[in-house]
Amino acid sequence: MTTQESQQKKPKMTGILNGIERVGNKLPDPFMLFVYLAVAVIILSWVISLFNVSFVQPGVEEKVFIKSLVSAEGLQYILTSMLDNFVGFKPLGLVLAMMLGIGLADKVGLLETAIKSTIVKAPKALVTYAVIFTGILGNIASDAAFVIIPPLAAMVFYNIGRHPLAGLAAGFAGVGSGFTANFMITGTDALLSGISTEVMKTLDSNIVVTPVDNWYFMLASVVVLSIVGALVTEKIVEPRLGKYTGKANKTFEEIKPIEKTGLIRATIAGLIYVAVIVGVILIPNSPLTNEEGGIVPSPFLSGIVPIILLFFIVVGVVYGVTVKKIENTRSIGFLMGEAMKDMSAFIVLIFAAAQFISYFDWTNIGSWIAVSGANMLESVGFTGIGVVLGFVLLTAVLNLFIFSGSAQWALEAPIFVKMFYFLDYHPAFIQAAYRIADSSTNVITPMNPYIIIVLSFMKEYDKKAGIGTLIALMLPYSLFFLGTWIVMLLLFVFFGIPFGPGVTVHL
Repeated sequence: MTTQESQQKKPKMTGILNGIERVGNKLPDPFMLFVYLAVAVIILSWVISLFNVSFVQPGVEEKVFIKSLVSAEGLQYILTSMLDNFVGFKPLGLVLAMMLGIGLADKVGLLETAIKSTIVKAPKALVTYAVIFTGILGNIASDAAFVIIPPLAAMVFYNIGRHPLAGLAAGFAGVGSGFTANFMITGTDALLSGISTEVMKTLDSNIVVTPVDNWYFMLASVVVLSIVGALVTEKIVEPRLGKYTGKANKTFEEIKPIEKTGLIRATIAGLIYVAVIVGVILIPNSPLTNEEGGIVPSPFLSGIVPIILLFFIVVGVVYGVTVKKIENTRSIGFLMGEAMKDMSAFIVLIFAAAQFISYFDWTNIGSWIAVSGANMLESVGFTGIGVVLGFVLLTAVLNLFIFSGSAQWALEAPIFVKMFYFLDYHPAFIQAAYRIADSSTNVITPMNPYIIIVLSFMKEYDKKAGIGTLIALMLPYSLFFLGTWIVMLLLFVFFGIPFGPGVTVHL
């Protein structure tokens, strides 16, 4: 990694992060790292199973045992699931599908022209804030934001003379650590509130947690985290990286008249496409809305990836035809194929990562860790805000083992929603406390499959970048986002600010 030479004593934080980077980069190549982790899970599952370790599955109240992969059943699972683990790995299809559209738009030059015409010409003082802000709001596109925003942010920073890895880190932080916040009500709100309501049915069917019950808190979070994320980037991450002296094929040339024309036509085509989608949503009994006519949840949100994919294809084709990059229909398939070539290393990594994550899930080790940690916190017996903060910290740690926010909440909610209900805490408040912890550590957990993608983007600017480089870059964001969110949570509690319409700390 390129660093700025200085004779002055390095700040303590910089020294710690450099140490993390050095240790992390001594780890094996990412592909082999996931292979070794898969082997470790196989051995660990066998050792734990020797002690007949079990736990009670929250919600269904069933006893679940740790399953050994060193067994007849385990061997059968390893052999019969290998292909399914790979082709059924959700991020694989999502990323490859998104890259068909984004790759086409990139190969014809649309993305470069759009960036040169907008963010690159924006006041440099606002670029960092814009990247974090866009990343946070990007979760409306769900996991697709992990693929779109970080590489574009790196490209922007590179072309305004700033370190591209700082831009990539800022984009990844906004998307990952700020994942749960948004100005709008998203699928995450509906999914988590649905789990909370389901748990409350066994206690008090009159208490319903709705998708808007955390809205006020998340609205404020977008603004605050955009500021915090930008400050972390400019005061910690970018100074540590120093001046970028590498060379990447990401330089923007001056916009040609035909490119301006192409951008205008692509913009018009994009607006027409969006207008058509909005029109379909607004028609009575729309196929894109739910039975009540709403969009949370709805086929629209469930199909957001194909909708975004088609958007990029439409604007990419219009731009490509205008600038003569697309001369016939064969050109479209050829350019998409060129974009897929860039994804070959990612596909190889995904094969190993998919096996590790599937093995970890099949053995029930992740669920055992989550439930055991939750039971331990419950046994402490605190009744004040201190136990809520303990819950936040525990969730942040557990997120290192279970990346899926809904899966982790499904494990934790039956324990903590019930526990805090008897302490007179509103389930929507506990849900908010869960969300800030779950999001904060998204960018440093090895269970996040998109870390592999971000690492591949990093290598475009720094061939020597490794897992340690990425963790050292992202750790400050996790710590400051979590710390900021805890302070916000306490402010909402002590000043009696509602977390959503009519939702306060206590019932």
